[in-house]
Amino acid sequence: MEKRWVYKQEPEKEVVEKLSREININEFLAKILVQRGIQTFDEAKEFFRPSLSRLNDPFLMLNMDKAVNRLTDAVFNKEKILIYGDYDVDGTTSVSLIYLFLKEFSDQLEFYIPDRYTEGYGISEKGIDYAIANKFDLIIALDCGVRAIERAKQAKNAGIDLIICDHHLPGAELPEAYALLDPKQTDCKYPFKELSGCGVGFKLLEGFCQQNTIEKEKLYELLDLVAVSIASDIVPIVDENRILAFYGLKKLNQSPSAGLKSLIEISGKKNAFSISDVVFSIGPRINAAGRLTHAKESVNLLIGDSTQTDAFADNLNDRNKERREFDQTITAEALEMIAAQNDERKSTVLFKEDWHKGVIGIVASRCIEYYHRPTIILTESKGMATGSARSVDGFDVHEAISQCSDLLEQFGGHTHAAGLTLPLDNVEQFISRFEEVVSERILPEQLIPKVEIDTEIPLSAITFKTYNVMNQMAPFGPKNMAPLFGTNNVIVDTNPKVIKDKHIKGFLHAANSTKLFEFIGFGMADKMEQIRIGEPFHIAYHLEENNYMGNKSLILNLRDVRFDA
Repeated sequence: MEKRWVYKQEPEKEVVEKLSREININEFLAKILVQRGIQTFDEAKEFFRPSLSRLNDPFLMLNMDKAVNRLTDAVFNKEKILIYGDYDVDGTTSVSLIYLFLKEFSDQLEFYIPDRYTEGYGISEKGIDYAIANKFDLIIALDCGVRAIERAKQAKNAGIDLIICDHHLPGAELPEAYALLDPKQTDCKYPFKELSGCGVGFKLLEGFCQQNTIEKEKLYELLDLVAVSIASDIVPIVDENRILAFYGLKKLNQSPSAGLKSLIEISGKKNAFSISDVVFSIGPRINAAGRLTHAKESVNLLIGDSTQTDAFADNLNDRNKERREFDQTITAEALEMIAAQNDERKSTVLFKEDWHKGVIGIVASRCIEYYHRPTIILTESKGMATGSARSVDGFDVHEAISQCSDLLEQFGGHTHAAGLTLPLDNVEQFISRFEEVVSERILPEQLIPKVEIDTEIPLSAITFKTYNVMNQMAPFGPKNMAPLFGTNNVIVDTNPKVIKDKHIKGFLHAANSTKLFEFIGFGMADKMEQIRIGEPFHIAYHLEENNYMGNKSLILNLRDVRFDA
């Protein structure tokens, strides 16, 4: 699939040159820092040296005082506390964080995760019924609840106090909770709005520590869980999230909690985990239980001790293998269906009644890799069509779905991803309407995958010093991605090797130099015919380090190649 290369806007030359001099780095890296809002020596120092002392005061968050006071009373009066969380990675890490921390102070704790299929997302009626039947005094809801108007009333009417820790956008009406913590509330003055659900739970515990003069070091022991939530929930790795992710990854790589240690071991990865490794290796294993059976299996792993966690991790690994098989089979079917349509649609909406509900969001993302357009995958559940939508960069899929709301039972989500439910009889009409809406609104360039390059750079600037400075910009993730470099007019003197019929590997050099640089291009075997010995081409790539038997070398991990002049 042809891609469009877009270079990020050039910042002011004087600012770049000044920063380059002040912190002694080359101008290419200084340009990337300035593009990311780091313009002065002090800002660079703060960026390169994250510190837990710079975390925001939790009591800046609206209702934190009420929440901490209520939690303190519940703990010290030995009240029964139900820790309630969503079934995804953010929800299960949130529940595990609160449970593991509070169990040092209370033996009156239980956790509850709703069933993805029988209860659905958010605080469920069944969950509140469980709390009532088991005489809980306090519910702490994590990564959900900001729109749970009816369930909050149900808890209040039953005399149960509810603390909500959420990070999703509130609706026009707020739930009548004892305390609602959500930095996205309009009147909340908390300076950082992009915490994960687990991050909001962390702030509650931080407030609890401050109020009760408990050493925060006890809480920092659990930062590996917070880092897993930040990575898996794809929140921006800036500001407070950067600090939490930095120290959380450190903990994950040096002395992880028992459950995460077992997952790391079963993943087989030997090198240090990055944000992206968590997203692709740990996150899917934690998520697999919620997708295929029940997410309480994930919490049992994350809160378990070392005598139990290996068995729990084996179980999650098996679930993840099942999930992968479903995912691959359904993706193959979906791609066949799109190919059979053989038309010029601007959207993809597919329905098949026997597709597994737990993987349709993943399948939608996979389809976009082949057909770059807004995509919705639907299956049948409880006599209705239910589905997941994924979008392409810059197109608001939630808004597009809202234009079809008269055909839907319910829908929710955000710009890039959404969920929806509709009567089976409305599926065909919905497919037509959604295509109309997308065709009217989508820009032609949004249908072409974008390769966003941070800066053009000559190969002469690709050195270990460049790599080492760049590496200190980690952890990489949304809003602080690993820099993507562009270099024009590179040449190969020998044909690259094709590996497993899919990938290419070889050596290249600048047109004006003979110094060789190793490169690898995953999934780029189709480019082989165009790469000709002695003929210049252009590359977009990440700079990475190879470490083979202690021998370190730099490698260019290609993201795309171009052959135009």
